[in-house]
Amino acid sequence: MAERATPPAGTGRPAASPKGGHATSATDTIARRKAPLDTPTDLTPAATRDIAGALTILLADMFALYLKTKNFHWHVSGPHFRDYHLLLDEQGDQIFATTDAIAERVRKIGGTTLRSIGQIGRVQRVLDNDADYVTPLDMLAELREDNKQLTASMRETHALCDEHDDVASASLLENWIDEAERRTWFLFEASRRGFSGES
Repeated sequence: MAERATPPAGTGRPAASPKGGHATSATDTIARRKAPLDTPTDLTPAATRDIAGALTILLADMFALYLKTKNFHWHVSGPHFRDYHLLLDEQGDQIFATTDAIAERVRKIGGTTLRSIGQIGRVQRVLDNDADYVTPLDMLAELREDNKQLTASMRETHALCDEHDDVASASLLENWIDEAERRTWFLFEASRRGFSGES
């Protein structure tokens, strides 16, 4: 019967298993699963908790707004199809581009963030729209209001970051606020009726 290799003194490595791998006890596995994901940070635990919580809700909103924007992009119809279709595609891409940066910011400050679609559904503030048909102007108006609300939520999160002296999160939020304001502006202009009342 083959003997287990003993790790060289002082290496701290587990003994090699008979198949050439490393032996791992059930206790070690459980301990690793329970190990906290607390990235070192100079922010206080309260700051990490508050900011990570606010950014996680913002992340859920971004995913919800992204999917709604793509929903309307896929289902828009009518004489302005091409313009609206392209506008919503561009806006969807911009919204999605924020998601990784938000999640990684949460991890950088020692927090944890979204882990599932179910969690998004539980914390999102942006409402879904599952209607079979939505008029193009109603789509634009709904997205305009969603982006306005998102901007207001980000300003609140920015104030929270200022309170805890988290300048990096605040700086990122300033860019995302500017992007949301631009989306709101474009959606407003695209949905304005001409003097003749045409859509």
